[in-house]
Amino acid sequence: MQQLISDLQAANIGDIRTNERLAPYTTWKIGGPADILIIPHSKEQVVAVIQMLHERGVPWTIIGRGSNLLISDKGIRGVVIKLGSALETLRFEGATVYAGGSYSFIKLSVLAAKEGLTGLEFASGIPGTVGGAVYMNAGAHGSDVSRILKQAEVILDTGELVTMLAEDLQYAYRHSILHTSPGIVTEAIFELQVGDRKEIAGAMAAYRDRRLRTQPLQLACAGSVFRNPTGNFAAKLIEESGLKGKRVGGAEVSPLHANFIVNTGNATAVDVLTLIQEVQQIVLDKHGVALKPEVLVMGEM
Repeated sequence: MQQLISDLQAANIGDIRTNERLAPYTTWKIGGPADILIIPHSKEQVVAVIQMLHERGVPWTIIGRGSNLLISDKGIRGVVIKLGSALETLRFEGATVYAGGSYSFIKLSVLAAKEGLTGLEFASGIPGTVGGAVYMNAGAHGSDVSRILKQAEVILDTGELVTMLAEDLQYAYRHSILHTSPGIVTEAIFELQVGDRKEIAGAMAAYRDRRLRTQPLQLACAGSVFRNPTGNFAAKLIEESGLKGKRVGGAEVSPLHANFIVNTGNATAVDVLTLIQEVQQIVLDKHGVALKPEVLVMGEM
């Protein structure tokens, strides 16, 4: 491990930190240490990191803004790559949008609206990066990334930089091929439509007001925990099962929104996972529906 650290430092591939606690890098504020945390300063450095790790057979994990993510209390072995300002790029060419992989998805939706472009309104409440949204096929309010993505630039786990069309990503509900064939999204190209600025602003304001009324945004959380079953809503099933306010340790099913699990101050990953499992079992017993988590669980469990 020390030799790898020395090699990484010699390669000048960004900030390198060892035994770095990951909780501060997640919206749940949960997570143990990474053996090595690397924060590259450019796309070229990201490519160089992946190539080095591939050559040495070292496992790596990528994180963006840390939403929709639960990291083990024991942390993550190998290397964690944190994408920051290196990929925070954005430009508009008519109705085509070129957004860097670490650009805020919410900020992108706001700026697209100011340009009078419609298609990204659903993203106004999704607190992650463009890369994470492409990876997860993020969506809300009846739309998702697959409807507007033209193509993405991706670094494969070999370090090769490729272009993937939307159809190459094999999109499904909260899923893409990147779940099984790991890669890092460095840039996404979205095809939007010219719309009415007032109508776009009105829709986004309505989404924002509803979000503020119904979601526990003042507490550490990771967004929706469970996927919506076909023809139903996870929050509805959880609420009807009497689980709002249910706690395990410092983790609680939000009394405001049943599909959110909040960190009340000292929650561990074990607390959250235990609560997830108990919610799944109770909903299955009461409604016969097997809820599937949409949060990504990472690290040594």
